Amino acid sequence: MMTIACPLCRSSAPHARLDGPLGRTYLLCDRCKMIFVPAEDQPDRDTEKAWYQTHENGIQHNGYVRFLNQAISPTLPYLPNYARGLDYGCGPGPTLHILLNRAGFACDNYDPFFVPDKPVGPYDFIMSTECFEHFFDPPGEMENIGRLLKTGGILTIMTRFWEHKEEFPSWYYANDPTHVCFYHADTISWLAAHFGYQLLWTDHKRVIVLQKQ
Repeated sequence: MMTIACPLCRSSAPHARLDGPLGRTYLLCDRCKMIFVPAEDQPDRDTEKAWYQTHENGIQHNGYVRFLNQAISPTLPYLPNYARGLDYGCGPGPTLHILLNRAGFACDNYDPFFVPDKPVGPYDFIMSTECFEHFFDPPGEMENIGRLLKTGGILTIMTRFWEHKEEFPSWYYANDPTHVCFYHADTISWLAAHFGYQLLWTDHKRVIVLQKQ
């Protein structure tokens, strides 16, 4: 057990240690069910950016396009005509905005490393695909998203949920040095309730569509 504040719900109750890859410490918060890596085992900014630059993502990669469509397809039915959105954490090869443009929606890009200009909201929708697991400060990111999103707006999150802690030591998703937060379905329920969102849709695996209340 280890007593340290959970980066999401801030609970300082003793957290159970879990075995996991990369020689890091992993802690399970009993309150919000998030598994997290303490600050001392998180990558520094230069290491983090260098890792992202090894990703081969882009509109020319059909597999990546199919991957993003897992988040786009369930989101589109909830978007009003001419909705304007934001790709929050677009990475070094922004692609989501191209696919949304093709579907008839304007979409800006933001990434703290690669497109750092401050977004100008409010937006009708925000999509954050494969980003939440990288957040060192999930509440701070949620508050920033909340400031950018209209009331009634749509927030789509894509991040792989953990299901069974016994499987965590060999789980592929933990074998990425830039992944520092791992969300359970119960974590998502806590996050939605705490930050004022209603759950509209989920695949129960990695994609959730929320509406800001």
